[in-house]
Amino acid sequence: MKILGIGSNYVTDLKDIEEKKKGKKFIFSKPESSLAINRDVVYPSEITNELIYEVELVVKIGKEGKNITKEDANTYISEIAVGIDYTATDILKNARETKHPWEFAKGFDGAAPISSFKPVSNYNLDDIDFDLKINGVEKQKSNTAYMINDFADIIVFISKYMTLQPGDLIFTGTPALGKGEIFKGDHLQCSVNGELLLDFKMI
Repeated sequence: MKILGIGSNYVTDLKDIEEKKKGKKFIFSKPESSLAINRDVVYPSEITNELIYEVELVVKIGKEGKNITKEDANTYISEIAVGIDYTATDILKNARETKHPWEFAKGFDGAAPISSFKPVSNYNLDDIDFDLKINGVEKQKSNTAYMINDFADIIVFISKYMTLQPGDLIFTGTPALGKGEIFKGDHLQCSVNGELLLDFKMI
């Protein structure tokens, strides 16, 4: 299984999308051991004291593909979930300064909490609302209409470089506003189209 993510993929104003599309896409990866499916997550205090949350829709690949076309790309999605992309920001800053890889900042145990998956047929991919509440307060909210690179764009881009296989997961970007620091004891709730799918605590 590959777990891949795209950086900086949402805008706050639809008119900005075309200009932002001209920028380079940035893809990163997380190991399978970073997954935490529908369960509480232990705050990784032994490695970081600056943990940042980003809520994201996660797509699961349902069939193998390489050099996938834009027209066919969405047919490779079998299911959708919602998840959190955690980043240990202090580790990330050090990695950037030393020009080292990001794996330890993005791929520690529990760095990818996700919900159970729902069939892609449940959704209109161009119009999915999703949000994150922390301790009952809304912190992030957006809709897939505000994606710079939509699901198909991401799949086309990744499949130029590597074969996508059944079960691969792609974190598709966080809302442009609202990401921030998470703390031990915080209660996170993520909804898709108003349905609560992910509900867990940092312990």
